Amino acid sequence: QVQLVESGGRSVQPGGSLRLSCAASGSTVSSAALGWFRQAPGKDRVFAAGISWSGISTGYSDSAKGRFTISRDNAKNTVYLQMNNLKPEDTAVYYCAAVWSVGGSSWTDLVHRSQDALDAWGLGTLVTVSS
Repeated sequence: QVQLVESGGRSVQPGGSLRLSCAASGSTVSSAALGWFRQAPGKDRVFAAGISWSGISTGYSDSAKGRFTISRDNAKNTVYLQMNNLKPEDTAVYYCAAVWSVGGSSWTDLVHRSQDALDAWGLGTLVTVSS
């Protein structure tokens, strides 16, 4: 069974940048769609960014589009989230998730399936954006 471990979260000032990493162990995730979700204080966990198994196709929430970039390195079994121009409303716990689908795992599977139906989750890493 795959384990996902996020890292890179910390406190940063508005306008700053961070790169989050999610390393998988126990199994390869090269055929999985991988994504980042986030949960702000007092709110539900929501989709932020996803990348298909091939790495060719990506998708973002409206709030992440233009500022966040998701990428993956299958040789390292790792997915990344580069976050630029961070805003206080980006403050949240960021979770990594993986999903496998027959016929090719698309980032859209992360959005279309319920979160309970995703195959693996990390424990999260906290990002705080504050001056």
